[in-house]
Amino acid sequence: MLEEKVMQTINKYKMLEKGDKVVIGVSGGPDSMTLLNILNNLKEKWNINIFVAHINHGIREEADEETEYVKNFCEKIGVPFFVKRVKVEDEAKKLKIGTEEAGRNIRYQFFEEVAKKVGANKIATAHNANDNAETVLMNLLRGTSIAGLKGIEKIRDGKFIRPILECERSEIEEYCKEKNLNPRYDKTNQENIYTRNKIRNQLVPYLQKEFNPNIIEGMNRLATLAKEEEDFLSKIVKKEYERIRISVRQDEMLNREKYLKQEEKRKAEEWKTKASVVLNLKEFNKLDKVIQSRLILYAIEKAYGKYGGIEKVHIDAILKLCQNNIGNKYIMPKKGIKVYVKKGKIFFLS
Repeated sequence: MLEEKVMQTINKYKMLEKGDKVVIGVSGGPDSMTLLNILNNLKEKWNINIFVAHINHGIREEADEETEYVKNFCEKIGVPFFVKRVKVEDEAKKLKIGTEEAGRNIRYQFFEEVAKKVGANKIATAHNANDNAETVLMNLLRGTSIAGLKGIEKIRDGKFIRPILECERSEIEEYCKEKNLNPRYDKTNQENIYTRNKIRNQLVPYLQKEFNPNIIEGMNRLATLAKEEEDFLSKIVKKEYERIRISVRQDEMLNREKYLKQEEKRKAEEWKTKASVVLNLKEFNKLDKVIQSRLILYAIEKAYGKYGGIEKVHIDAILKLCQNNIGNKYIMPKKGIKVYVKKGKIFFLS
């Protein structure tokens, strides 16, 4: 039954095509072992090639045994196995980031490395419905936007796929028993140190008992609706961006030496070589605030390739700047990003 359910997910979202080469991230836990076993059973029908990428984080005593378990399983079913050993905690300290973030970065970098090595065009990760519900709840507690409510995307960047995202953890564990997979369990998942573990082990069981036994299904339904609305709004934002964007080359006002403050002239030549976005201020101010906020994020992404670290307080400050329409004013929401208003235009400058 579970394999059929996964097949339906793959078909519904067009995750796989015949001839694909797929790297599967496998830790040795129930989720990833289920994903590996199902894709291995489907590989002939789908005419796909699969490869396993495994990270030994070097955090727990069981790490080496888990690596050996995944390696032996891959040898048994004839699937190429790639492993990387890394001290995640050391990397986290070196980069001054959390262990979870460091681990995630290392995993995805390794998946990309393996994909490049074997010529794979897809990377499959074993996120499930519970993971998605936990992500939605975590974002909700942080005060998220609609984008945060959509949770984990089933397909990201056209190559990252989550075939078991519609399967609940209980179904996955039952499948492991049926197939005698004997997966390894990460004991740290029971330690309520991290926010996600607290949500998984304390909040979700409480909500299931006191409010809604089907909270996982409910959160996933919310994520689906949020994704649909987010996609719809994104289309509107892209359309408005193209409508009110002013071509840098066509606008003679972009001779920045003319209107930038005297003390900024020395930067003009440098700015010319960097990405910029210019929007029509008058048309921007006619838009609904919801679209304006999203348009600011979209413009920043277009100008700088990302908008991480931009928060609501920054968006509100930029909106106020645009509404006041006072010349020679600018805001730097974060290092390397400058939003400048001058003569009916909004400039996003490096």
